[in-house]
Order: sequence, then C-alpha cells, then structure tokens
Amino acid sequence: MLKVAVIGATGAVGQEFIVALNKHKWFQITQIAASERSAGKKYIDAIRDPSSGILRWHNREEVPEYARDMIVSKVDDIKPQNFDLIFTALESDDAKVIEPKFAKTTPVISTAAAFRYEPDVPILIPGVNDSHVELLSAQSKNRGWKGFIAPLPNCTTTGLAITLKPILDKFGIDKVLMTSMQALSGAGRSPGVIALDIMDNVIPYIPKEEEKVQIEAKKILGSFGDSSIKPADFRVSCTCTRVPVIDGHTETVFVETEKPAEAESVKREMLDFSKKVSIKALPTAPKDYIIVHDDPTRPQPRIDREINDGMTTVVGRLRKDTAFDNGIKYVLLSHNEKMGSARGAVLLAELLKEKAAL
Repeated sequence: MLKVAVIGATGAVGQEFIVALNKHKWFQITQIAASERSAGKKYIDAIRDPSSGILRWHNREEVPEYARDMIVSKVDDIKPQNFDLIFTALESDDAKVIEPKFAKTTPVISTAAAFRYEPDVPILIPGVNDSHVELLSAQSKNRGWKGFIAPLPNCTTTGLAITLKPILDKFGIDKVLMTSMQALSGAGRSPGVIALDIMDNVIPYIPKEEEKVQIEAKKILGSFGDSSIKPADFRVSCTCTRVPVIDGHTETVFVETEKPAEAESVKREMLDFSKKVSIKALPTAPKDYIIVHDDPTRPQPRIDREINDGMTTVVGRLRKDTAFDNGIKYVLLSHNEKMGSARGAVLLAELLKEKAAL
C-alpha cells in the first residue's frame, strides 16, 4: 500500500477524497490536514459547523468509519517525505505556496489551477492524454524536485475534453462552442454561492472560468513531443453559467469538424473510444467511460450524475448542426466533484502508479 496524505480534507472536495480512498486497493490515507481552525480536532468534529453543530458533510455516503476519529493536522505539520503521494484540495493562492514545498520530495496531485498553465506541467485526464505523463519527469528535472505537481483540469473542462477526444482523433476539429450550466458544488463552500442569489435564478458569469476552459481544452488535447506540449490547433469559445443544481455540470457543445461527420458516426466513435479506453483495468475506472443516449430528454443531473460512481461522462441529443458546414452538436453531463475532481484525481494516481511514475 502506498501511504498518502490529503490536504484540505474538510472541504467539499476533500470530503470526496475521504470517500474515494475508503478501502482503496493501492492507497491508504495515513494523515489528513486542513486549516488552523480544524487542526487538532477529530475529523468528525472538524466537519461540524462550530456555531450550530450541524454536520457539514456534502457527500451522499456516510462519513467512512476509518476517518471519523482521525486527528486533523496543520498543513505546516505535514512532513512530505513520509508519504508516497499527496493529494491537495486547496485554493489556488495557497496551492502556489504549499504544493512546491511538498513536490521537492513527493509527488503531488492537485485540484487547484495554480500550476496548470506552466509549460512543464501537464493537465492530465486518464485515458485522454496519457502520453503527457512523460512531461512530469522533465518537470522534476527542471525544478530539481524528487516529486512533481500533476494538476487536474478545471471540472468544466473534464467532460468537454473527454467527449472531444474521439471527435478530434477521427474527424479533426476546427471550432468548439460551449455553454455550461454548472452545479453549485463547483463553487465550493467558501466563497460558494448564496442561496438567495441562485434560487429561481441563473447566474450568467463565473469569474475566470471561460478562460480556463479555452486554454485547458487545447492543452489537454495537444500533442506531446520534445518534452513539451503543442496545444491543439482549434478554436474554443464558451459561456459558463451557474444554475441551481447541487452536483453535475451540464454543457451544450457545438463542434465544427474538419472532415464531414454524421451524428451516428460520432456516436460510434465515442462508444468505441469508451470501449477501448486505456485505463479500463484501473481500480476506480468506470465500466463506461462515455455513455451516449438516444433519449432526447437525457442527460439530466438528477438521473445521470451518479452513473458508475459519478465517473461516466453522459452524452445525449447528439445531432447534426446546420450552422457549420461540418457541424455536430450534443449535450453532456459530467460529475464535477467526482470525475471532475477527487475521484478523477484518484484515477490519475492509479494511472501514474501503473506507469511507474509514483
């Protein structure tokens, strides 16, 4: 078993790590850390609201027994050399300071944006751009680290990149237009979204979100060679909105392909990609990487977000688009806190172990 630590364990994403790593075949949590406010408390007490005593547990599963009495450490008390791997669920400003300290001795898998745009840092989605793992060795060498920092994409980018991959490989892509309808949990608890602002409402702007998606999708789907990533040569434009849904990001996607593509042939490519995806044998890999519905009323967050423990990207309304010469459009749903965050990070750790990067 590899020994791991989780930093930011009391937040919404940290809680997903606690559940995702429960009874894992390869990884064992031996220490958890959070803010000064939580340090020194049992985990079960640290996730209670101090004024009301209400358990602030976001996950639908029970708090795992192994974690309930674990004592939460201060981040400064973490000795990274004692671990084989560290998962971090930090705000970007904190990640910029904390993660490089850990990476000097130990691999770090991060959910933060802090290092995503550095030229020697890949943005990895297992099964989509596995070859980019090689850049981690160059990163370690460049920075004089024994470890590395491997960030996940923005959760909005994850489902988009997964569905674009088979289209890009078979038909080529010229343009992508996307509008997201993003869940409340994507904003976290702090700062989060105030209930009175979101109920009976749609917020048409999420700061920095659109820029992240537009950069990250091209980097993830770019080509790797000579210890660098060449971004994919297509244009991306998006509008990111917040809607009153708890979990699960829904996106409407319009793709102009380089070669003519029919809806049925795109469906076939997506399902073939799902069937042959490289990470099938990993412990937390979903049975179906992509599901494509013929039912025009799917996907829906309440129905589809928990398929295969929230690790499946669900596609529906796949059809021809007439605004482009070679146009395809569809709706996708991706679980932002599972495949798009903690469980996706655990799947990435499994891929890195398989590739002997850990």
